[in-house]
Amino acid sequence: MKVPPEGLPLAAEFPAAHREQWQQLVQGVLRKSGAQPEDGPAAEQALTTRLQDGLSARPLYTAEDTAADPGYPGFPPFVRGGRPQGSAVAGWDVRQRHADPDRRRANEAVLADLEHGVGSLWLELGGAGLPVDALPEALTGVYLDLAAVALDAGAEFTAAAEQLFALYEQREVSPGDAAGNLGADPLGLRARTGSADATDTLLAEATALAVRCAAEYPNVRALTVDALPYHEAGASPAQELGCSLATGVAYLRALTAAGLSVDAALGQLEFRYAADADQFLTIAKFRAARRLWARIAEVSGAGAETSAQRQHAVTSRVMMTARDPWVNMLRTTVACLAAGVGGADAVTVLPFDSALGLPDAFARRIARNTQAILLEESHLARVIDPAGGSWYVEQLSEELAQAAWAWFQEIERAGGMRAALDSGLAEERIAATWAERSVRLAKRREPITGVSEFPHLDEQPLVREPAPAGLGGGLPQVRRAEAYEALRDRSDAWLTATGARPVLFLASIGTASAHTARTTFAANLFQAGGIATVPHESADPAAFTEAFRSSGATVACLCSSDALYAEHAATVAEALKAAGAQRVLLAGRLGELPAGVDEFIFAGGDAVAVLTSLLDQIGAAR
Repeated sequence: MKVPPEGLPLAAEFPAAHREQWQQLVQGVLRKSGAQPEDGPAAEQALTTRLQDGLSARPLYTAEDTAADPGYPGFPPFVRGGRPQGSAVAGWDVRQRHADPDRRRANEAVLADLEHGVGSLWLELGGAGLPVDALPEALTGVYLDLAAVALDAGAEFTAAAEQLFALYEQREVSPGDAAGNLGADPLGLRARTGSADATDTLLAEATALAVRCAAEYPNVRALTVDALPYHEAGASPAQELGCSLATGVAYLRALTAAGLSVDAALGQLEFRYAADADQFLTIAKFRAARRLWARIAEVSGAGAETSAQRQHAVTSRVMMTARDPWVNMLRTTVACLAAGVGGADAVTVLPFDSALGLPDAFARRIARNTQAILLEESHLARVIDPAGGSWYVEQLSEELAQAAWAWFQEIERAGGMRAALDSGLAEERIAATWAERSVRLAKRREPITGVSEFPHLDEQPLVREPAPAGLGGGLPQVRRAEAYEALRDRSDAWLTATGARPVLFLASIGTASAHTARTTFAANLFQAGGIATVPHESADPAAFTEAFRSSGATVACLCSSDALYAEHAATVAEALKAAGAQRVLLAGRLGELPAGVDEFIFAGGDAVAVLTSLLDQIGAAR
């Protein structure tokens, strides 16, 4: 091997590579797969993934893809983190959520968490969890000068705050050692409940708490800007950010009007965002949020030392499934990693069974250990801004920030966040976004592992004690899996009533090499709706007729290659119809329907619509 001269990069031994060369190679590969891109740029465009908010993820990024200067960690615009040292010294704050209304169990869970790596507590109080007057019991044995407490008491935040202040005094906690958040969020409550009657009163109470905290408790924040109501209603990342910015601005105006300086007012706010399994988009969201809030702080006249946004990341409820809930462990791991890499100050991992009710001790243990592994074993926090310098992440952060800022400006032009809620602007726009996403989910363009893809019909359901009903009446709460889980519920009801699931017959024509791909595709699709499949391999119509009659099915699906479809599809379909099949489908998409075939099923088709109609038809035939 030839050793390059001292100081000469190793790459100097190789010819320079150009984007056009790469595009030509991509073009050649696409042509082999059947696509016919006109030129190199078109070939690259064919590999681009469309994201929400008009964003896209390209297959290749280079130094030419420049974004705004992200600055340095701990300095404006804080894209690279709110602190110069990032999480390298002590990691991020591991914050566990508790919503068990039983006082004794809540205290046992709190103590178990604190003994096993949790740094702060997030307590749901009032109708969403523990009674407010039970706060002292829930915190029995907790060293309040060591563990920060974040409250979430809905409209009862003042009463909850007074309980916490009383505990600080009774336990002789120095005001300087008390830390946490009182959770006042009048506009978030307005979004959750739809009620605007008490918003002014609650905003006045929140302002009074902020003034008191600024004067007496320097490390306690009074207000939470909770973006979860928007995310959980189906908002896109840009809409989630834009709503949070508009809410934060509304609170800044109220706090400064009450006499707090801009810097003091900024110190009273903590922002709560969702982190989901879209790793890079989550990283970009937390980076973009800090940049946008730094801009608002700058134009408000704040100093650099108070302009960094304090962020609490919570793994998304929208991505959680009630079916095959074990997969949620993987989703929350990716989401936690993304939040940590994105620079969140505190992270809450929801237990994998949270979509089923109150989590058990095992689920809470897995949730906190997920963070422990990432921090202690993977050393994730030891690198300051590990995403920094990635052309993809920097560009995505920039594009997301631009989209979020545009939505924020639209809200402000409409009169602010409260006006956007009162007029229905926010709800209508978020509903439209969720409707578009629902189409992708129904077509399995956005797969849900264990639900819409690779379902396990024989899984034993987990049963959990129901969680408190919580707040409702305002923005809806959605989950990605809900349409498919409703279909599975119908299948379960069928199983309970008859002792067997709805059945569909798979006519696999030819040898395994000819039909396996489409047989697997079809079985996966039907089982996502709770429909069991009975496969039979043959090329003989008579054999299919006999197997179909003994299967107990009333509908069938043909699976094979295009070549064998041309030869056998019509004959087999007509034989199945003669045997009593009320409906015959074909896996694939040909030029026209063969005789006897009623419809095609194919990748990109509306799976929810097909499965719903099949369950209707099978049920009618029972």
